Amino acid sequence: MISRIAQTTHVVSAFWVLVLAVIIFVDVLGRYLFSQPLLGATEIIKNSVVSITFLQLPLAIYWGGMIRSTILYDAVGVNWQRALRTFANVLGLLFFLGTAFSAWGPAVEALGVSEYEGEGALRVPTYPVRFLVAVTSVFAAYVYLHLMFLDWTGRIDSDPDEPVSA
Repeated sequence: MISRIAQTTHVVSAFWVLVLAVIIFVDVLGRYLFSQPLLGATEIIKNSVVSITFLQLPLAIYWGGMIRSTILYDAVGVNWQRALRTFANVLGLLFFLGTAFSAWGPAVEALGVSEYEGEGALRVPTYPVRFLVAVTSVFAAYVYLHLMFLDWTGRIDSDPDEPVSA
């Protein structure tokens, strides 16, 4: 189920990238042909980049796509490798829980005060992006917890270069 949710968020982010490509194309075309940019394109793009990044994180974590160095990992035995994977998973879990905790307050505040990005023709509300960061951070933390569980129950391959096969 975790894999399916992570894949779904990834598909949503890929579709979002395509929508942004169309927005950018229309904006550039409007600037070039009519000397008139697409109103609100900048605000939409600024908020979308953060959203797309956070929507892609859970699947990247689940597939083992986070950056890591294997110099120490390759030099130790199997039990120490599991301990290092656990340590990395705990750090990821704490990082994303911290991110979720720090993003929740501003998200609630943005909703409460109707915070918007942009002036004039198009004002983009910021609270959806702020809540998305908080929720996907919680999910990313849960993915790290799930990976730890799979690792300690022997249902995950110990090769760090292979995707999770659970």
